[in-house]
Amino acid sequence: MLLFALLCWAPASLESGSPSIATQQRTLSLRRAFLGLDKCNACVGTSICKKLFKDHIRFDWWIAPEQAVPLDERQIILGNLTDDSMSWRPILLAFLSSPHQHNLSDCFICRSAGRRGPCSIEAVLRATPRFQRWRQSHLLLPHMVQGLAPPLLRCPSQRLLDRVVRRYAEVADVGSLQMKHFSEKDKLRLLFTLAVSQQPLILQMFPSTEGWPFPRYHGACGRLMVWTGSRPLSGLYGASMEQRVDAAYQLIQLTQGLGSNSLGFRLYYTRLEEDMFGVSWDGKMVISDASTLGVLDLVQGIPPDPPSPSGPEEDVFSCLGQAVSPCARPPPCSSVRPSQSFSLLCTHLLPKLLLPTRERQAGHEFDTQTDHLASGVPLLLRVCADTNQPDWKILWAVQALKDSLRPLRPCHKDYAYKYPECRYDQGY
Repeated sequence: MLLFALLCWAPASLESGSPSIATQQRTLSLRRAFLGLDKCNACVGTSICKKLFKDHIRFDWWIAPEQAVPLDERQIILGNLTDDSMSWRPILLAFLSSPHQHNLSDCFICRSAGRRGPCSIEAVLRATPRFQRWRQSHLLLPHMVQGLAPPLLRCPSQRLLDRVVRRYAEVADVGSLQMKHFSEKDKLRLLFTLAVSQQPLILQMFPSTEGWPFPRYHGACGRLMVWTGSRPLSGLYGASMEQRVDAAYQLIQLTQGLGSNSLGFRLYYTRLEEDMFGVSWDGKMVISDASTLGVLDLVQGIPPDPPSPSGPEEDVFSCLGQAVSPCARPPPCSSVRPSQSFSLLCTHLLPKLLLPTRERQAGHEFDTQTDHLASGVPLLLRVCADTNQPDWKILWAVQALKDSLRPLRPCHKDYAYKYPECRYDQGY
């Protein structure tokens, strides 16, 4: 009887344990596909995969992928990260592009090789003449990125490309100007990232720890990137006047810093949307989306604008982020004016922060909350936003607007990025 009982019990025990293993394998498979690890090395990197698979990073879909609702076209995901399993801090997780755009790009890669169905994306990209040039070079040279669509690479100098390589955080040995320590998979990942989205590279090249107004880059896993979270700027539109004044002042100040800094790089806006900016926990403004920033080298100068690739000069990497050919490209670097970023700022964001709703929409009435600052602000904003004005006049209007906002900024503990230092500043 005992033997019969054991024989009957053993299969049941094995069967009860097998669903758990199958569930774990299914979850792992879903997670790998979600991250795009099955597409590496056509991906960003793997520097933060360990934290993800140890559950040191959490977000709704990741906790129970089998029961979770599909994320559809969500490119940005809110999550939390921990280093000690005790304290958690907010982060943003983002794909290089939306899932739909990634699918289009993958199909675009296969079609470029004459394949109508699924193919080995990595094999196709490795076989391209551009990657063969990358594989044979220890330096990232301007001709190796010519024709790529991101505005960072519209007219790059050698000094800018050296900084891309030196700050690239998805390799073990960071800090070298040469790519001798890059494996072929490292080079393919860097090239793929440059072709699809410059966002992770900007965060690495100009880190917040050195005073740049960008969130901290934590790493990548597959096609998913992770950086420090922030609150959207649009949340301030209904806030008190002092909060909006502080946000407007910060926007002007950080834009000035982008255009004039000790490194001799001018970072400028190619277009402006409110979701580009966020507010960190200490009240400091950050550029949470740097994918549309252009960069000019003021030290080595602006090289001649290269011709737009077309026909035989265009390759699969040229339009990879848009999955169409020919793709849209930023205007020539020679057309970038010193006042371009400020005109965009005064057109799209500052009126939403500084002018009451009815002033923005139709008339020139002002509510009581803005009476004390409205007299000169609308005029300065109009001058600043008018691209027909000469650069000097737009820059003058911006500085005059900044000077008028400075004494109206708040100084208390809710603004930890400047408190208590602001108590001893006579400008407040």
